[in-house]
Amino acid sequence: MRSRAAQLTVLVAIGIVAGVLSGLFGVGGGVIVVPALMAFLHMDQRGASASSLVAIAPAAVVGAITYAVQGEVHWLAALTLAIGSVVGAPIGSRLLRAIPLRVLPWIFVGFIVVVLVSLFTNVPTREGDVHFGPIEAVVLLGIGLLAGVLSGLIGVGGGVVIVPGMELALGAGDLLAKGTSLLTMVPTSVSGTVANLRRGVVDIRVGLTVGITAAVCSPIGAFIAGVVDPQVGTWMFAGFLVVVAVIVLRRGLRKASKPDPQVGEVA
Repeated sequence: MRSRAAQLTVLVAIGIVAGVLSGLFGVGGGVIVVPALMAFLHMDQRGASASSLVAIAPAAVVGAITYAVQGEVHWLAALTLAIGSVVGAPIGSRLLRAIPLRVLPWIFVGFIVVVLVSLFTNVPTREGDVHFGPIEAVVLLGIGLLAGVLSGLIGVGGGVVIVPGMELALGAGDLLAKGTSLLTMVPTSVSGTVANLRRGVVDIRVGLTVGITAAVCSPIGAFIAGVVDPQVGTWMFAGFLVVVAVIVLRRGLRKASKPDPQVGEVA
């Protein structure tokens, strides 16, 4: 068992990394927070996912403001994405309670593989804009719904769906997609957290400690995103996801041979 001081140090370190990555890639940071909480605090996938959602909201708020100041947020697209996400998040939270713990890591890894494939088929741009219309609205609702389900299920804010989704399906520039994605995550993470609180699977102290630290560091990542070439940023993100997939897969293999704890238990 870690001492309180050691645990706080670990949580702050996780928040720093998650915050920079959140601003840099337009993600909520859950893709680093979830495996980190599992590895260093020995939380199970369910508890780590739920606590990660708590951390996403403050980091997303600060990151979205940073991009909005630069004019890199599409407000109407964010609203449409948020509608789909808010509908999807409670669905994911229900699935979180129903799916065995040994299965969740494999869902997480499979999700990352899909994202990697989309990254390799996308040529990022910086100047693309989103022309909002009925067809675009339907596409955005679908992207938001999927992002919301994954948000409630595996504790990611949906950015790894929204950013490539906007770039691939709508031709959005990379910075516009990232800024819009971060804004969308705010209601998504809040709605998912409310659902998880009702089910008693959230460690508020862990989530807020990581989240506040991440919020402070998110503008650093946003600044880096505006400096690096879009293609370089894409390869950086792909490499990061490969590392995360390996970590979660290793833990999934170890968990597969162990019985699940009772529903709602945080190891």
